[in-house]
Amino acid sequence: MNYEEALKELEEIVGKLESENLPLKEAQTLFERASFLAKFAQEELKKTTGKLYEIKRELDGFTEEER
Repeated sequence: MNYEEALKELEEIVGKLESENLPLKEAQTLFERASFLAKFAQEELKKTTGKLYEIKRELDGFTEEER
C-alpha cells in the first residue's frame, strides 16, 4: 500500500461512516481501519517530507560550493 491508496481508502471509509446507517460493530471496524490508514498516511508523509528536506540540504550545499 502507498500513500495515495491509503488516502483513497480512508476517503471511502469516511464517506460510508457519514452517509450510511451502519450497525455499531461495522462502524467500529471501519473506524479502526480509518485510524490505521490515517496513521499510515501520516508516517508516509513524514518520510517523504524528511527526504525532501535532505535533498534540499544537499542542493543548498552544492550551490554554496559553487560560490
